[in-house]
Amino acid sequence: MTPSIVLADDFQAPGPSIFDFPPLYAGAPDWLTKPAVFAVVGALLVCAFAWSAFAKPKLVPRGMQNIGEKGYEFVRDEVARPFLGKDAERWMPLLLSLFFLILLWNFFGVIPLIQIPIASHIAFPAVFAATIYVIKIYLGIKHQGLGGYFKNMMFPPGLPKPIYVLLAPIEFMSNLIIAPFTHAVRLFANMFAGHLILAFFSTVGFWFLFEKLTPLGAGLGVLGVVMTIAMTGFEMFIQFLQAFLFTLLAAMYIGGSLHSDH
Repeated sequence: MTPSIVLADDFQAPGPSIFDFPPLYAGAPDWLTKPAVFAVVGALLVCAFAWSAFAKPKLVPRGMQNIGEKGYEFVRDEVARPFLGKDAERWMPLLLSLFFLILLWNFFGVIPLIQIPIASHIAFPAVFAATIYVIKIYLGIKHQGLGGYFKNMMFPPGLPKPIYVLLAPIEFMSNLIIAPFTHAVRLFANMFAGHLILAFFSTVGFWFLFEKLTPLGAGLGVLGVVMTIAMTGFEMFIQFLQAFLFTLLAAMYIGGSLHSDH
């Protein structure tokens, strides 16, 4: 057996087990893991950022206030106003907090020593999606009435009546079951897959350049390093995009409950 084949046989690609974290110390509760700790750290950092940016605003924004206002304008103009209209400002605290927290949690996946996107654990996006789901149903019933909410959801006007036999259950399933599920899974799946890809290429680079350096494997190791750098940049874009899309869908669901014509 040639050395290159031996190296290939020895190499172990990272798998889903990299997302399994034991308790931080012996005797700690099962939930006290690295992702749980950094989820709290991320929330505290967002609170600290919001306080430093908005607690004592100046007429001419500088530093944190400037960053905060740019973020506020982005979420307001690109997320809130298109779906919430005149109600946009009212829902900005929720949407802005949601966007910044998910974005920071996602960026944890490429920060050295942390290197775990919090949303790659399904529990975190599931809690956010469930929260939006409850708000959506509550607002829909409050503003449209119980009967009106389900009527507007399942029986959109202007269609032939026989169509409703098929359309009504589809709309019910889509709005009340599929929508919250996909809302959570879309964020989870992208963070899970992206982190797994980064782990694979970085492991290839480390293995063939440092762990088992050979003339034949060096080229593969260099390729692994190059792909790690390229995929890190691409993953940061996806992390931003997924924070944006999750917040955008939250605004869309809330707006649809507030205004039945949306």
